[in-house]
Amino acid sequence: MLVALAAVAVGACGNKEEVTLHGATEGIYIDVGGLKYQVQISRLLNPTDREDSGYLVDLPAGQQLGTDENWFAVFMRVENDSDKAASATNGYSIEDTQGNVYKPIAMGPKNVFAYRPAVLQPKDILPLPSSAAAENTIQGSMLLFRIPVANFQNRPLELQIPPPEGGGETGTVDLDV
Repeated sequence: MLVALAAVAVGACGNKEEVTLHGATEGIYIDVGGLKYQVQISRLLNPTDREDSGYLVDLPAGQQLGTDENWFAVFMRVENDSDKAASATNGYSIEDTQGNVYKPIAMGPKNVFAYRPAVLQPKDILPLPSSAAAENTIQGSMLLFRIPVANFQNRPLELQIPPPEGGGETGTVDLDV
């Protein structure tokens, strides 16, 4: 499968800035809806591991894994490097090469690592500085997905980052599994 790259050059005082929307891998900034999104890391979580169990605090009722499923976490960083406020998106999904789509689990309020969209003022960053998610070694807010084990073979898994309020193009990031 060919990975499509979309880049738009924007002129500003003679300088050119490259805007990436598709085909990026983890660590690359994706420009969506006036904000920069970055997947810090994505990985499987082991509920019996001491560190990983902390990421699974305050799961909603009924969100237990089946024997053929794994927890998959995507840790995001979002930056507003513009001079106006912008809303971070909340419509993330993961799609595999077979067209299966996975939505993140809405974590309860006691989970200090969960991604929570917010309006970012100029120069603001999610996760908020001095939050547990920002001070963790990963330095990203967690999106948690429940994915069947067999579907991890349908790679690459692609994170979809839609613009907030439907304005603009959806960005995509190939996730490392």
